[in-house]
Amino acid sequence: MDIQFNMAAVLTKNFRLLSAFPRQCGVVSRFLSSERSQGTKEPQTIGFIGLGNMGGPMAKNLLTNGHKLLVNDVVSASVKELQNEGADVGDNPADIASKTSVIITMLPSSPNVSEVYLGKNGIIEAVQEGSLLIDSSTINPEVAKEVASKAEEKGATYLDAPVSGGVIASQNGTLSFLVGGSKTGFERAKPILECMGQNIFHCGETATGQAVKICNNLLLAISMIGTSEAMNLGQNLGLDPKLLAEVISKSTGRCWSSDLYNPCPGVLENVPSSNNYQGGFGTALMTKDLGLAQEAATGTKSATPLGSVAHQIYRIMCNRGYGHLDFSSAYKFIKEDE
Repeated sequence: MDIQFNMAAVLTKNFRLLSAFPRQCGVVSRFLSSERSQGTKEPQTIGFIGLGNMGGPMAKNLLTNGHKLLVNDVVSASVKELQNEGADVGDNPADIASKTSVIITMLPSSPNVSEVYLGKNGIIEAVQEGSLLIDSSTINPEVAKEVASKAEEKGATYLDAPVSGGVIASQNGTLSFLVGGSKTGFERAKPILECMGQNIFHCGETATGQAVKICNNLLLAISMIGTSEAMNLGQNLGLDPKLLAEVISKSTGRCWSSDLYNPCPGVLENVPSSNNYQGGFGTALMTKDLGLAQEAATGTKSATPLGSVAHQIYRIMCNRGYGHLDFSSAYKFIKEDE
């Protein structure tokens, strides 16, 4: 009895020590975790299509982590920039699909995704059996399901993996990936996504990543408009915008739009509002995402009164020439509309 008791005590003590150790040692952490990625972090050649404000930095982070890239984009300057970083260039999506077994896409809209995957010289036309296709675009969930079905017919695995965090997170490699698709596909993709992101979520089956992203951006748009209204009102009441932002950041009105991406010029450095709203996440793209949210709301009979108003505001902004500016230009729009 005493021997059994002592043995149990020793095992308990050792288990506690071992459980604490992974916080300092990634090797032991990986050993203990049965959920660790089945994929590999060994350098490999990855196809990357779509090198814009988000895709460009993502591709560069893959290069930084030792992967080789075969890239393609409709903007030659973006391709040249990645070439200068060491990437090779593919003639078209089909060419990339014929030469690589892992492809990442970051495209503006559903039609772009359909064209790149399903169109002439598209990925599906030349995809190799066993390939892993990761689409980080924000698109209609039904398009994601269609592409996944076509990929499956060719023996390939498709994941919808839209991102959150914006351009700064893309540059810093701290994006959140919202992944829909098979668990085995997710585990295979995870080590690759970890080169570009900090939080990698498996949201469920195909298109659930898109569903999460649509919900997130619906809330983001609403909070940005609310933050813009509050910052504008505060200034009109004679408040110092930096003081107001600091108070909000420590109060119940705090949100990402106020704390890390404040829309009022001069409050934060290195955000679009302090650079004439250049770069970042375009108003036209936010308007597109809100359209997807409204389509989903209609299809599921979900009430989104604030989302509907936010969509209308961003549509008006696009009509007034704000489409190319960052979506935080809602502040500029509100101020100029007084």
